[in-house]
Amino acid sequence: MSDSTSHPFSTATGSDVRVRFCPSPTGTPHVGLIRTALFNWAYARHTGGKLIFRIEDTDAARDSEESYGQIIEALTWLKLDWDEGVNVGGPDGPYRQSERYDIYRDVIEKLKASGHIYESFATGEEIEARNVSLGRDPKLGYDNFERDLSDEQKAAYRAEGRQPALRLRVPDDDLSFDDLVRGEITFPAGSFSDFVVVRPNGHPLYPFVNPVDDALMGVTHVLRGEDLLSSTPRQIALYHALIDAGITTFVPRFGHLPYVMGEGNKKLSKRDPESNLFHHRDRGFIPEGLVNYLALLGWSLTHDRDVFSIDEMVAAFDVVNVNPNPARFDQKKAESINGDHIRLLEVGDFAERTIPYLVADGILTEPLTDAQRAILAEAAPLVQERVQLLGETPAMLGFLFTDAASLEIQDDARASLPANAGEVLAASIGALELVPLDEWNHANIESALRDALIEALGLKPRVAFGPLRVAVSGRRISPPLFESMEILGKAESIARLDKLSASLG
Repeated sequence: MSDSTSHPFSTATGSDVRVRFCPSPTGTPHVGLIRTALFNWAYARHTGGKLIFRIEDTDAARDSEESYGQIIEALTWLKLDWDEGVNVGGPDGPYRQSERYDIYRDVIEKLKASGHIYESFATGEEIEARNVSLGRDPKLGYDNFERDLSDEQKAAYRAEGRQPALRLRVPDDDLSFDDLVRGEITFPAGSFSDFVVVRPNGHPLYPFVNPVDDALMGVTHVLRGEDLLSSTPRQIALYHALIDAGITTFVPRFGHLPYVMGEGNKKLSKRDPESNLFHHRDRGFIPEGLVNYLALLGWSLTHDRDVFSIDEMVAAFDVVNVNPNPARFDQKKAESINGDHIRLLEVGDFAERTIPYLVADGILTEPLTDAQRAILAEAAPLVQERVQLLGETPAMLGFLFTDAASLEIQDDARASLPANAGEVLAASIGALELVPLDEWNHANIESALRDALIEALGLKPRVAFGPLRVAVSGRRISPPLFESMEILGKAESIARLDKLSASLG
């Protein structure tokens, strides 16, 4: 760029790094949005810099307090904290755009005084007609023809009752920048014309207020989605004006993060269930697992390792290592990684995290009784190794929190019973009745049943133990059978075998 000396890019490193996350509160949090938050957070934590969290809430028709609360909830759930911003404060507040209009008015006046923004009275119809009269495509857009309106021309427009928009005087130079993710990018001179920064009603537009906030808050690195890349030269042009007007001293470094794609390699739409962060939480993702997977949407710790902790990510994360290619949200891989993190939890922690799902499914009510907590503590290790989502735990654990009379046998489980199920159940009841109550543990249960079913009847384990699993859990798939019977106790286990046996007639 011809004026790179007078409009330098930030050289901040280490603790001088300042990044920001500035969503608009429209709808539920999208995984792509939260991935952007994560990368900003990780870069701030890696460098020892600061993360600023502000809200871009100037679109009254689309913004909502509900969405604002959901964004806060999402970041809090994932433990992505911020150093300055909403609910935290800081030296550059307020941190909601809707509360900053006095600040914007002051900047507008300074840019008018320095000649970087000017009054524009032309309507869209007049701009099209001008292009036609000059033999150009009518949709070509504005051609900067009002840059030098005289005071008399402005007065004449006002006499017609017109109120002017304000446009930024764009530099007549190539605008280049070194994208932290994509490398050198140049927008040739004339790529875009002077653009509106303030509507005729005095309302400043997003392409104005977003860079102004960044400038006033000292943001050194702007890490944002690839969909905003086309607006970057306009932001840089505005930064040149802000520097010339003495409002800031540098242009931030930009890094444009890859799209998050869904099925069929289409951009993950807000209509796709996978895009909704809370959809994943409701299904039973844990923060550690989801953060790990979101990190993989454009970045990796090493080429041969997908599972890592948030601390490991912070230690290694550098935005220059983000892959510019689109990242596909793979539901199965996400669930697999979540399962890996579930298995890394302390068993007591895992047990506690299952409780909201057990309550939501009507299996438990809070507060839990001591007996229920004891059952959960015994059963948690049995299912922790077998689930990928906390939402799978009610189906795996529910049978332990009921009794024989209330246990329902699922249709597919009953259909799986072999023809000799009655014989298997009768032999099992006889064997289990001989196990002393004070020796009722999974090892003795297994030994007694193997002797009675495999040795005495010559059955294969699948045929021998399948009916017992159905009787005990009501399901074809359950936690380990003998351990489950130990938890249920002798009387309850035999009662369940009796009940199924009786139902077979």
